[in-house]
Amino acid sequence: MSATAPLRAPHVPAPLAQPTPAASRPAAPRLRVVHAPHQARTRVPFVAACMAVLVVSLLAVLLLNTRMAQGEYTRYALQTRLAQSAQNQQRIATALDEAAAPARLAAAAEQLGMVPSPGGAYLRLADGAVLGDPVPAGLG
Repeated sequence: MSATAPLRAPHVPAPLAQPTPAASRPAAPRLRVVHAPHQARTRVPFVAACMAVLVVSLLAVLLLNTRMAQGEYTRYALQTRLAQSAQNQQRIATALDEAAAPARLAAAAEQLGMVPSPGGAYLRLADGAVLGDPVPAGLG
C-alpha cells in the first residue's frame, strides 16, 4: 500500500434490530416438507375380483338351472310312471269286480263241478243255532 492511499474506516456492523413481539409481526406460513405424491393404486385387483364374482354367480345360476331341469325330467318320469300304475290298478280292480260278479261265480262253480243248493241254512254264531233246512247239495 502506498502512503497516498486514503485510509478506510474499518467496517462496523450495524446494530441488530430488536425483535418485535410475535403479536405485532405478520404470521409467516409454516414450512413443511412435501413428499412426492404416492403412486395411484392400480384397479386391477378390484376389477379381477368383480369379474371373479360375476363368473362364480353365472356358474352358480347355470348349475342351479341344470339341476332344476334335471329334477323336472325326473318329476315328469315319476309322474308318468304313477299314471301308468294308476291305470294298471284300475284295470286290475275292474277285472276283480268282473270276476266277483254273481253270474261269473256261478259259471266258475259249474266248471269246477259244483251244483246249486236247493235250500239254504245259516249258522248263528252267537248261540250256535242252525237256521233253515240244511239239505246236502245235489240230493234235494
